Amino acid sequence: MGSDHYFTAAPASPENLRTIRVTLAGRELELTTAGGVFSPDRLDAGTSVLLANMPPVPPGGHLLDLGSGWGPISLSMALASPHATVWAVDVNERALDLVRRNAASLGLTNVNASLPEDVPADVTFRTIRSNPPIRVGKDVLHDLLERWIPRLDERSDAWLVVQRNLGADSLQRWIGSTFHPGFSVFRTTTSKGYRVLKVRKHGTPPTQPIQIA
Repeated sequence: MGSDHYFTAAPASPENLRTIRVTLAGRELELTTAGGVFSPDRLDAGTSVLLANMPPVPPGGHLLDLGSGWGPISLSMALASPHATVWAVDVNERALDLVRRNAASLGLTNVNASLPEDVPADVTFRTIRSNPPIRVGKDVLHDLLERWIPRLDERSDAWLVVQRNLGADSLQRWIGSTFHPGFSVFRTTTSKGYRVLKVRKHGTPPTQPIQIA
């Protein structure tokens, strides 16, 4: 990839399209990936942990995949909830093109692959699911979460997967202090070196604290 990163807006590295086989929403699929995007050769471990340890997505409304890459989270949500509108948001234009290509190959018409600035300001989300780009750096990551987490609908949840040794616990503490009051955050799963964090936006009147079994 040379100097490219998966969070580069317009990767200069060769596209090098390839086909991979993955299982999403219980279906064996052949999807297209490319160089210059995150984890182009396989479904990465963090996303696998997230997909295996989150509840069913809401059946309707607007759903957000923040930092979509080539689309495994977006496509999973769109397959599971065909009446919902899924927003696949990324800064990487090549990644967004792959999401569109993969959605079209699956016959999915409920996926909007969009740059952050192209998501209408009045759209709020019944859930956010994300393997966030930790390697953009703490300041950029915090700005990203401060932009999107408040756009949860009331009584809705964000689910984030973060590698334990890349700051999952410190990120949990930051979320807890930054979005208080009105939100709560809990670790729901630890698996394969990853943490899954659940962020609840409470309603008016406030919902009860999240109970972890």
